Amino acid sequence: MVQGTFDDLGTPLSDVTFVVVDLETTGGSPSECGITEIGAVKVRGGEVLGEFQTFVNPGEPIPAFISVLTGITDAMVRDAPRVETALASFLDFAAGTVLVAHNAGFDIGFLKAACARAEREWPRFAVVDTVHLARQLISRDEAPNHRLASLARLFGATTTPDHRALHDARATVDVLHGLIARVGSLGVHSLEELRDYSRRVPPATRRKRHLADHLPEAPGVYLFKDGQGRVLYVGTSVSIRTRVRSYFTASEQRRRMAEMVRLAESVTPIVCETALEAEVRELRLIAEHKPRYNRRSRHPERAWWVKLTVEPFPRLSIVRKVADDDTRYIGPFASRGSADDAVAAVHEIVPLRQCLDRLSATTSRQRSACALADMGRCGAPCVGGQSAQEYAEVVAEAVALLAGDARPAATTWRERMDRLADQERFEDAGVVRDRMLSLVRGASRAQRLDPLSRTAELVAARRADTGGWELMCIRHGRLAGSSVSPRGADPMPYVEALRASAEHVATPLPPATAALPEESERILRWLDAPGVRIVDIDGTWTCPVGGATGLRHELEPVEASRRSTPGFRSA
Repeated sequence: MVQGTFDDLGTPLSDVTFVVVDLETTGGSPSECGITEIGAVKVRGGEVLGEFQTFVNPGEPIPAFISVLTGITDAMVRDAPRVETALASFLDFAAGTVLVAHNAGFDIGFLKAACARAEREWPRFAVVDTVHLARQLISRDEAPNHRLASLARLFGATTTPDHRALHDARATVDVLHGLIARVGSLGVHSLEELRDYSRRVPPATRRKRHLADHLPEAPGVYLFKDGQGRVLYVGTSVSIRTRVRSYFTASEQRRRMAEMVRLAESVTPIVCETALEAEVRELRLIAEHKPRYNRRSRHPERAWWVKLTVEPFPRLSIVRKVADDDTRYIGPFASRGSADDAVAAVHEIVPLRQCLDRLSATTSRQRSACALADMGRCGAPCVGGQSAQEYAEVVAEAVALLAGDARPAATTWRERMDRLADQERFEDAGVVRDRMLSLVRGASRAQRLDPLSRTAELVAARRADTGGWELMCIRHGRLAGSSVSPRGADPMPYVEALRASAEHVATPLPPATAALPEESERILRWLDAPGVRIVDIDGTWTCPVGGATGLRHELEPVEASRRSTPGFRSA
């Protein structure tokens, strides 16, 4: 068995094919210096399988002190292949193996730089650094330092390192075998454990790898829990077991995840039929449990909305929830600041009142107008400057803007930004731009979610990797159920079964959906993906479907369904 990358976990060291590599160069900088020699030895289970050696023409003179150190002269490399040719030969030799080097950062850095100059992609090798291992295993009482020459003497290497690539690679092979023998006595028997040990993955973390043993090799969601059953972290993967095992290895570099793993005592898997179902379940579980180690999607209830108040003289208000009050909302906004910017953008264009007083049609006129009235930015309905009917015309302008028709206003915004820029007031121009973008984005979100929220039921399908159909039942923007029909099977019975078993979803308040906004966005992205077809919408079949034996014609595309279906008519 050959270990090509770190993705395949738990490979015994005796089955891993290593390529031990060493380079000689014209200096210490990969970006400025070239390679003069490549030497490598391929080994598996203690047996040498092959060797590779070539001089490389660096395209520049070799400094004198380098020639003294390595014995490699300009005459020796004059007729040697250039690095592009030598690199291609080495990568063919090393393909499907694990690279080993003494001070691997130096050698791998030069090889990656050579790939970049040759406009060639660097293969994804697993790498073992014998210097890192030696620092964990060899004390100063045994060797004065961790240089290759010192370690070669300690382990009785058959080849003495002498700054020639192949000789140093042979010596590194003996050092590698000596280090592997030492870690074997400490219970390290796989490549995964070896890399963990060299990168100082704590033993307590490695010992928790058993938490993944019972997990399925299937797509879905996983929940890390502490000893009291509290959810610490929620994630999703196409393979639950493989992904969870990676948290206990050197591939996991995030500090907060290392802390989470130290607290974890169990992992609960939730297998899902489809990737979309896994994404949605992850969002719902994060919102429900608010795990301390998840950074996103923990507080969907903290979203903000902008609404027109319901009163004779409406104004804009920023609220947390959508109410059933038959008025215009836009959002959701991720922050109060974004909502404030959207409100300011409307006030730049439309002279809505900005005072917080609640005015009635019979409001007393015994008051003074605010400064906005003097500036012409408000019609002063508070002092009788506008009647309810006159103010309704202003409100209609605001409703059109909130509904997403920003084209007339965009001209005004652009003219103001140009005027500010001409005055070299670039920061003020940037403020106008940011306010405009906040408004457009908030209105766009509401407009995008609205048709999905008004659709009581939608069944959509696309071809699965297995050859069957992925089927989704979506009700008022919430994923109510999903399933996958087998390859070649007639999907119609599966559609009917999905509709019958799908979750009942109550009609939401417009423009909100029955789902969290982020869930509805995920669903909309899935619906917009190539190959997705709408099968049924609000009880109306948009097209017939059939299996491989009875296919009548292709399902109707999403955009065609939206054009012809009231629930998806453009808002």
